[in-house]
Amino acid sequence: QVQLVESGGGLVQPGGSLRLSCAASGSIFSINAMGWYRQAPGKERELVAAITSGGSTNYADSVKGRFTISRDNAKNLVYLQMNSLKPEDTAVYYCNADITSLVVRGTHQDNYWGQGTQVTVSS
Repeated sequence: QVQLVESGGGLVQPGGSLRLSCAASGSIFSINAMGWYRQAPGKERELVAAITSGGSTNYADSVKGRFTISRDNAKNLVYLQMNSLKPEDTAVYYCNADITSLVVRGTHQDNYWGQGTQVTVSS
């Protein structure tokens, strides 16, 4: 069973920084794209940042220049460094990954979500 577990959320003042981490575990054969999404109250879930297995990245316009996504392929980890945080960054942040897992009859590819971690930016 594949799992994604996020950590690092919390309360921070405007202008502050947080670093989110997401660890993938289970019978993993390979991990393709990984990303971070967020969902604020009353709003739809949106892509924040994504990174391919080769390290190519893309960001939502609202976070460009402030957030940095990175990954450690050897440890099945993805990070989101968030700087210059604004109140509008307040949301539940979710880790997402396309993972090929090992199953009894070979491999299985699927898309997985973490349980989410709350980020609150407020003075």
